[in-house]
Amino acid sequence: MDITNGCSQASIEGPDEYFTGDARIDPLFDPQGDARAAAASVTFEPGARTAWHTHPLGQRLIVTSGCGLVQREGGERKRIRAGDVVWFPPGEKHWHGATPDKAMTHIAIQEERDGDVVNWLEHVSDDEYDPELDT
Repeated sequence: MDITNGCSQASIEGPDEYFTGDARIDPLFDPQGDARAAAASVTFEPGARTAWHTHPLGQRLIVTSGCGLVQREGGERKRIRAGDVVWFPPGEKHWHGATPDKAMTHIAIQEERDGDVVNWLEHVSDDEYDPELDT
């Protein structure tokens, strides 16, 4: 058994290269031994979001507080809220973040394949993020 002290890993500011707006990443765990799963708690301030990206083995989001938005390429933007769980299949291009007026925190869980966890792509434009949603 291994218990990780929650204060032992510093928070990381979401890099401008991969995020729009203010986002904070709090690492939870990395793969150990034969395990491939890694997780982080990510907090998005209102209007903050990821760039488009994919995961080689998919990604699961567990929304722990607030309200957010998710979208897969070619799909509609969807609202998510505390208690929702989102699954993005392997290789599915997507983004996620907070709504314009409410912060959102989620736990992101993804698996590593050959040392890769995420493939970052272009930023989500303001038009793509447009808060005028009908979903």
